[in-house]
Amino acid sequence: MRSVLVVMLFGAHILSCNTPSEKKISENVVTSDIDLFWNAYDKIVKTTDSLQQYQLLDSLYFQLGSPGLDSIRVARRYSAQDYIDGINKHPKFWASIRPNMNKAKDLSKVLAAGTQKLQALYPDLQPAKIYFTVGAFRTPGTTMDSLVLIGSELAMADENTVVSEFSDQQSHLPAFFSTNPSKNIVFLNTHEFVHTQQITTIGHNLLAQSLYEGVAEFVAEKALDQSSPNICINYGKQNDAAVKNAFSKVMFSNFIYNWIMNSTENEFNTRDLGYYIGYAIADKHYEGSKNKQQAIKELIDLDYTSAAAVESFVEQTQYFDKPISVYKKEYQAQRPRVIRLSPFNNGAKEIASGKTEITITFSQPMDKNTRGFELGALGIDNLLRVENVIGYSEDGTKFTFEATLKPKLRHQVEVSSNFRSEEGLDLIPYTIDIETTD
Repeated sequence: MRSVLVVMLFGAHILSCNTPSEKKISENVVTSDIDLFWNAYDKIVKTTDSLQQYQLLDSLYFQLGSPGLDSIRVARRYSAQDYIDGINKHPKFWASIRPNMNKAKDLSKVLAAGTQKLQALYPDLQPAKIYFTVGAFRTPGTTMDSLVLIGSELAMADENTVVSEFSDQQSHLPAFFSTNPSKNIVFLNTHEFVHTQQITTIGHNLLAQSLYEGVAEFVAEKALDQSSPNICINYGKQNDAAVKNAFSKVMFSNFIYNWIMNSTENEFNTRDLGYYIGYAIADKHYEGSKNKQQAIKELIDLDYTSAAAVESFVEQTQYFDKPISVYKKEYQAQRPRVIRLSPFNNGAKEIASGKTEITITFSQPMDKNTRGFELGALGIDNLLRVENVIGYSEDGTKFTFEATLKPKLRHQVEVSSNFRSEEGLDLIPYTIDIETTD
């Protein structure tokens, strides 16, 4: 999953002997990284020499780790420093979660049972390897290609896990741990297993990404015949109109982090509500279908990389109050624009070379934490390089940077949609295109 999810164990229904299918799935569960981590951990905490700590982490954990460890580090951009900081700053946390993490090796049978339920619902299910590894607090579960990657340091926590050492940036973890995620591991694994069957891992905008996540949540519910334990799903059901209204204003944005993998510091005081929107759309499709198994197949097999496919699918569910085309038109009309460039007009052809200070003026206040520039159509040889960022004006309507203009050259740079308004609306891209004379 792309944010914090919680899951329910199904161990009470496990038979004493495995079927051939169960045995095959069980053999695809790898937990060796947990033992490697604790071996490295025990040696790292015995020294305060930072260089030695990094060497121990690399030689005893990174170098010996599974393909799952390599993949989760890439997927969540975990650095060696993330691990060392996590180890040094959270001794009480690690002591409290260690017994739970060591139980992972006993979960093969319950995970196999959950995956078999998914296969019964979706007969086209393809195999996937499940890795219980240890990350640095950014995900309890995610996927890469056909690999299910469990972040055991989060997924195996419970209400007794010590949270007193976490920073403000980790303020969502106490609420997550209070839901006893270690008792809900089958749901997490089933959600992630669905992702390995979907066509893409990243949608092209907030709507596509929310649908991608919500479908996995919905299918896991149906496969396991249990309600999602994810906090945002229950909140969304109770506040559907308000959440839907807020989402509809930004669903075509390429910025997902106000709705997915976000903090609780938002108007709803609830994170990951994009999951709920996708879940609700999936539910509408399922309930409106006569052939339920075919509906599940359509949900999983949808091409999330295709804007047309996603929009057509969402349209037919009639989840939103207005046609998708209307929301898209409204979104385009509300997007911020560049309305002025100084000290010269865009397109000017007789500009002096040398160092200059360039100011971009926007049509509305922008989010001061965002910015982004891309190559223009003429490529790297004609790039107007942003050499020094001066930053936003106090009201957020202007952005200033320094650049050195080369003589007798046409300069280009695209002010990209990574600039966003305070409401999270993407900037309409704007190409600065100027030419020097001397």
